[in-house]
Amino acid sequence: MTSSIPAVDRYTAESSALQAVLLDMDGTLVDTEGIWWDAEVAIFAELGHVLADEHREVVVGGPMTRSAAYLIEATGADVTLAELTHLLNTRFTELIGGTVPLLPGARRLLGELVRHGVPTALVSASHRRVIDRILASLGPEHFTLTVAGDEIPRTKPHPDPYLLAAARLGADPARCVVIEDTVTGVAAAEAAGCPVVAVPSVVAIEPAAGRTVVSSLEEVDLAFLSGLITAMH
Repeated sequence: MTSSIPAVDRYTAESSALQAVLLDMDGTLVDTEGIWWDAEVAIFAELGHVLADEHREVVVGGPMTRSAAYLIEATGADVTLAELTHLLNTRFTELIGGTVPLLPGARRLLGELVRHGVPTALVSASHRRVIDRILASLGPEHFTLTVAGDEIPRTKPHPDPYLLAAARLGADPARCVVIEDTVTGVAAAEAAGCPVVAVPSVVAIEPAAGRTVVSSLEEVDLAFLSGLITAMH
């Protein structure tokens, strides 16, 4: 989908109801949900436990501390939460290597938002060390700011990270579109009062009031996002 707005035009909050776009990272912009699961499976195998696939739907999109705590409880593994968090973050960064694959439409959308001067925030439940590693592939120049899961007391599914991002951008959450791939992320965005575009990765997400579900970011552009805000106001 190509935006009908000329690239030479600069986007401003005054010229459109859309004030900012807040984007999740894993599974939304980069194809890493499977890599996280591979890291979890490998670490627990080394701890002497086999992770059943049923656990994947529980931990996808969750903050590291919640997912790790759940897996310890589910398996009875002899490891502390702090130890497991360190092991998972380290294994994940080892597995992704130097380049992280972007999902279809992600690079085009990020480039379009930058060209039009749309304020953007990368809002992830992943820790700062992971975000900074992946930013090398995403391009830090695409984001006005980034929010990591280990930098705030409560992360997704709580609304805090999205409320913080909107506040730092000086934007009204109701005029910030959030793009997410998981039920956990969608819950956080909706609790913050943001309209949501859901691009499901591992678990299906149903449409709802204030929530639009698409199959790929290739369906999303600035005109599409602006239209969602206009329709709600």
